[in-house]
Amino acid sequence: MTPDQLFSLSNSLALAAWIVLIFFGRRKWAMLATGTVIPLLLGIAYTALIAVHWGETQGGFGSLPAVAALFANRWLLLAGWIHYLAFDLFIGSWQVRDSTAQGIPHLLIVPCLGLTFFFGPAGLLLYFIVRFVRTRSLTLSKPATAPLA
Repeated sequence: MTPDQLFSLSNSLALAAWIVLIFFGRRKWAMLATGTVIPLLLGIAYTALIAVHWGETQGGFGSLPAVAALFANRWLLLAGWIHYLAFDLFIGSWQVRDSTAQGIPHLLIVPCLGLTFFFGPAGLLLYFIVRFVRTRSLTLSKPATAPLA
């Protein structure tokens, strides 16, 4: 499989998961798929890419030029992209679980999910704003264990 093919497959999988999260996110099977199974599949792909291609190029994480050199390798660039896909999806799934536990209507979370899908941390920021406005709290000490439909 080429990097382009794996990129397309990973993007399609992530997009399907985000659609499930937006339309069926509070269902138990959707939480399992979007919060566990698909992030784990992406994590496996990421780990395999790192294991196989690490060390093929100069670069590292010590400076911006070093990161640019690291990502000059298309396989490692793809690994970085899959990293974003997995973690953003995991955060989106957490937003749905947490909003359920906090009693926040799902329709208020949908814009947060869209923003998280496209711009990760900006969507998380919006979620925390919505959460604070609805609950007057940012405390995360209570686990999000609300029953799912």
